Amino acid sequence: MYFFAPALLKRIVSTLGVCLLSLGVHAQQAPAAPAPIRVALIESLSGPFANTGEAVFRNLVWAAERVNARGGVKLPGGSRPLAFVRYDSKGQNEEALSALRSAMDDGITLVAQGNSSSTAAVLVDAINKHNEREPGKRVLFMNYSAVDPVLTNEKCSYWHFRFDAHADMRMTALMEVLKDDKALKSIYLIGQDYSFGQAVLREARKQLGGQRPDVQIVGDELHPVGRVKDFLPYAAKIKASGAQAVLTGNWGNDLTLLVKAAREVGFEGSFYTFYGNALGVPAALGDAGVGKVIAVADWFPNEPGSASEVFYQSFRQRFPKPQDDYVHMRMQLMVEALAQSIEKARTVESAAVAAQLEKATVLFAGHKGVMRGADHQFQQPLLVAVMDKQGAPGVKFDVEGSGYGFRVIKTIDAARSEQSHSCKMQRP
Repeated sequence: MYFFAPALLKRIVSTLGVCLLSLGVHAQQAPAAPAPIRVALIESLSGPFANTGEAVFRNLVWAAERVNARGGVKLPGGSRPLAFVRYDSKGQNEEALSALRSAMDDGITLVAQGNSSSTAAVLVDAINKHNEREPGKRVLFMNYSAVDPVLTNEKCSYWHFRFDAHADMRMTALMEVLKDDKALKSIYLIGQDYSFGQAVLREARKQLGGQRPDVQIVGDELHPVGRVKDFLPYAAKIKASGAQAVLTGNWGNDLTLLVKAAREVGFEGSFYTFYGNALGVPAALGDAGVGKVIAVADWFPNEPGSASEVFYQSFRQRFPKPQDDYVHMRMQLMVEALAQSIEKARTVESAAVAAQLEKATVLFAGHKGVMRGADHQFQQPLLVAVMDKQGAPGVKFDVEGSGYGFRVIKTIDAARSEQSHSCKMQRP
């Protein structure tokens, strides 16, 4: 045991107090970590389309990580990291509106959504009204997948930016291949019964009539979104119709279950799809899909070129599980455009960012995209690809560990995929 004289003890306590005070001052003076620039992801993260929402989240997280790895978003007060905050819409419009209110209550003014055009439409309407009421807290909406053409036409908004090609643009790209299929004489149209699915079939009828009037439409129907558990009755009708091909804009489980059912009933025709290159479709069809599943996208893993290959391999290194193999170039371009626009605006205030975003030009991994200011529709090349076995010419990479990938057979440059619009933009 040690004893200290009172005077010595007093000096020790005094010295310790000074040291602790000094440490406290230094702790108070230590710079705080910069607050992240938060973006609300409003998406189906539970329910029948949860897999699509989670797939989007991985894409956006990876894009944000890339921005943050190079120092974050540069602003006059210092660089700030980018962060995506999850809000579950549960696949319901009312839940999406509730999620939007929660995000705004949390002080978030940047919003991203895409996996439903009907949800995008109600969000656009709600954001327009909010921005009129609260000009000091205006919200900006970035759309990566909701492709109903009306969103950049009759219902266009200064606060809404679409980074995916809309349904009519995608249909035009698909028709570049379908019109040359001279053996095709009959086709079955099927889609999800909401604004996007209706737009796809409407445009399919229009373009088939204009480019392939000799092709007979032997079926034309819509089904409930996300509620059909058994597609066998639909598949049986498709087979009984004698259709040589199916054209569908279905996505998520509605597409996977449809193609599984078609295989079970022995349908041997082709599938012209908007989203047939992922989320279980290739594995569901197997050899039956080789040479018969055609998809359109802004990018495919087997797109020729070293930049594309490096891009894809880096994603697979970050997310090595086969079930996580879902990557879209447009989502990466969207995040790059956002970071660029915030830096040019020198603020995160929505109106200032929107003024830069509507003239954004992005070049990343060999891909270039330009936002058209008149309607806020992103312009970029589109590709059409056909399913084949991994290892076949042009198919270095498979999809989701299925052993099947997609070979690019047609590239439509941005100038050819661009379409006119009817947007009458109301600007602040």
